Amino acid sequence: MPVAVQRKEQSAAQDLYNQIQQAMESGQPRLLELHCEKEESKRISLLTSEVVAVQTYEKSSLGGGSKRPGFSFDG
Repeated sequence: MPVAVQRKEQSAAQDLYNQIQQAMESGQPRLLELHCEKEESKRISLLTSEVVAVQTYEKSSLGGGSKRPGFSFDG
């Protein structure tokens, strides 16, 4: 199940990315709780041993949309 977490500052997004990556590398399952910066009551807990990938991307300011996560190609 994909999970998206937004951060206002790139440094905060990078910190969260590093935290998740380190948890994945440890090999020890643990519970990781993520929260929304805007609404602290929005939370999700993940079992780190079940996370298979983590990625960051910058939300596009043009058109109010966001870049689609992942990789794409013309086929």
